[in-house]
Amino acid sequence: MKHTLLYATIISALGLSHAQAAQINGQVLNENKQPVSGASIHIHGKDKAVYSDENGHFTLNIDAQGQLHISKDDYIDQRIAINETQNTLVVELLKSSIETVTVYASGLHKTNMDMASPVTVLSGDTLKNRSQATLGETLKGLPGVNSTYFGPVSSSPIIRGLDGPRVKVLQNGLDSSDASRIGADHATTNESLTAQQIEVLRGPATLLYGSGAIGGVVNIVDQRIPTDQLDEFQGAGEIRYDTVSEGKTATINLATGKNGFNVNLNALRRQSEDYKIPSMHVDEHHDDHEETQGGEHDSHEESHEIVDKIENTFIDSTIFDFGASYVAEHLTVGVSYGNINTEYGIPGHEHGHEEHAHEGHEDEEHDEGEEAEHNVYALLEQDRWQALAVYTPHNDIVEKVEAKLGYTQYQHAEIEGGIIGTIFKNDTNEARISVEHTLGQWHGVAGYHFYRSDYEALGDEAFSPSSKTSQNALFVLQERKVGDITIELGARYEQFKLDATDIELEHGHDTHSEHEEHGEEEHHEESSYNETFDNLSLSAGLVWNFAPGYSSSFNVTHSERAPSSAELLSNGLHISTGTYDLGLGYEIEDGEIHFEPEDIKQETANNFDLTFRKFSGDFGFTVNLYYNQVDNFYFQQATEYAFDSHDHELVHISEADEDAAAVYQYASQDATLYGLEYDLHYAISPDVVLKVFGDHSQVQFDDDSYLPRLPANKLGSAVNWNIQDIKLTASVTHYFEQDKIAFNESVTDSYSLIDLGADYQFNINKVDANLYVNINNLTDELAFSHSSFIKDIAPLPGRNIALGIRAYF
Repeated sequence: MKHTLLYATIISALGLSHAQAAQINGQVLNENKQPVSGASIHIHGKDKAVYSDENGHFTLNIDAQGQLHISKDDYIDQRIAINETQNTLVVELLKSSIETVTVYASGLHKTNMDMASPVTVLSGDTLKNRSQATLGETLKGLPGVNSTYFGPVSSSPIIRGLDGPRVKVLQNGLDSSDASRIGADHATTNESLTAQQIEVLRGPATLLYGSGAIGGVVNIVDQRIPTDQLDEFQGAGEIRYDTVSEGKTATINLATGKNGFNVNLNALRRQSEDYKIPSMHVDEHHDDHEETQGGEHDSHEESHEIVDKIENTFIDSTIFDFGASYVAEHLTVGVSYGNINTEYGIPGHEHGHEEHAHEGHEDEEHDEGEEAEHNVYALLEQDRWQALAVYTPHNDIVEKVEAKLGYTQYQHAEIEGGIIGTIFKNDTNEARISVEHTLGQWHGVAGYHFYRSDYEALGDEAFSPSSKTSQNALFVLQERKVGDITIELGARYEQFKLDATDIELEHGHDTHSEHEEHGEEEHHEESSYNETFDNLSLSAGLVWNFAPGYSSSFNVTHSERAPSSAELLSNGLHISTGTYDLGLGYEIEDGEIHFEPEDIKQETANNFDLTFRKFSGDFGFTVNLYYNQVDNFYFQQATEYAFDSHDHELVHISEADEDAAAVYQYASQDATLYGLEYDLHYAISPDVVLKVFGDHSQVQFDDDSYLPRLPANKLGSAVNWNIQDIKLTASVTHYFEQDKIAFNESVTDSYSLIDLGADYQFNINKVDANLYVNINNLTDELAFSHSSFIKDIAPLPGRNIALGIRAYF
């Protein structure tokens, strides 16, 4: 009897009985009472959805009261309370002036209009037309987003002035697991041309994704594991040519399925040569920006050599991924495998202008002298396995149980003169298990997140030691709707462990040459470093739809972050950046380096975000204001020292020769971040839309100094004009002068970039095709990015004409 009662209680609690099931027949109309086809209708919190037919009709089975969510691109979402006693329903959708897109990284099926924190989503042809060879360059025009720009071969996103380990880059919700967070010269392993959409979450997103997301999240979404039932063969392909680098890119996507079993294939091939720039004297930029903070002047003699391309900036990349899944009404399971193999030149070395020689390119005759000795390029390879399991019981409490698993093997070799100088390896394991649920009036998600990285740096010039890091975390995110206000609360507890070996306690640079002269082997005192940090993140936010088509949101977050291995333990020559990198755990005393990692405190950020949106009518806008107070902010800054590689010792920069590498050390200081981001647009007519966008950001320390390589503010305008099957675009983006400079930095001049585009859409049988031409930097302006480590010698690309054709079938 007791067992019977227990079983009955469990079944009742889980809502597995469908005795109360009912059917709703409805219709979706627009504001002119015309039917809307293809609208998605589902109960909020559940994955199962139906779509309205050509007359706007739909039928949905329900077994309990809930909230019906109706959405359609270019329309404002509707949420309507329903119960099992309802039989018919008519829904009216208002036209939206802002594209409404589901944000997968939100964790709760939210759209970009529902988010308490600011988010931008690129998808469809807009994403394809913006795509560049690197992730940073693809996203840099968005409000609040810039690029590290290590030439066109490597650039990562900068969000609100923050980059590196503060910006989490994800692939389908799991860490991209490369080495791009360690150095600006390390390329990301994410490809925008094969993506379905890219989501940029600005501000702390640490609750779901960990302390590495203290600055923001970039999530690349693709369908390498299909999550929809595919009943027919479908695909897409694109071929593109870029004049600025003689770049050739081809990509293909194929997918099919039957009886719930689905497969998906993506492949990409890219080859490009050294990129062209507007002609300049090699020292022209130094002449224009001679004065640095502190009044120092460039002492190099003026050179009259004129260059029109940046040597050693080739790319040779092959990407392949394959996924399979089984999709049923209540269960989805799938696996995928992906491989990336990329070879790219690393600019920034004063070594002449020889042609690169690497596998896959024809060798050209050139002198095998000093020039060839310093040629540096990278070989990058990644193997990535992912698994997905989703169970949706469709009951009153547990709505969805989801598990994501990932295993990645990454290797990055830096090669100089044909000899491997350094190899970076990063093997990672990741697991994310979450339960989406409804408890009373609260809808939310709770889960467990595990991440482990086994990082190795091998070679004489490995600037960071091998280390193992792991994260174990519990998180919860809850929301509740009260009238026109949605309240959101969240928390995450994370245990972060860092275990590193072969830490050099003292370098003894002053005795290195003596040992070599006497033929003695030099011994450095080494030790290990083990530390555990407990990170806590909290958030509270609300979204208020205070009038039809208007909303405002306010979000408060508290985030904690432990230093990464590179930030804490770096100690060595970084050949790609031409610097000597030194971590937080070291001190320089009388020209000698000592390991003293005592009293390393966590970086703690308290962030406030305020957003205003108008998303109906001909005029729409999104405006974000933010303020962030960060204690113990970690940053890399220039010191007064340089590393003499001949004598293996530190010398003052005033005594260093031209071959010495500047010493950059991570420091910790309290900082204030604040800024404004805006995106406004006005539809002059159904076919002509004007846009204005831009941002203003500031990162300043308590001693009134500024963050090194702080991106310049920008202001842009654009016009989109549709003429039947032709789409025309034109934009002008002005980057302001950056005179908020750190020690040993120079002022960067302002510049403006003009871009044009034309896209012709046509059909051949069942194939939808786009023939396009994009012109970037129309005026061929010589422009320099302040956020780049090598801004003076690697300006932005000159005029580029991209020609391509894209097809969907």
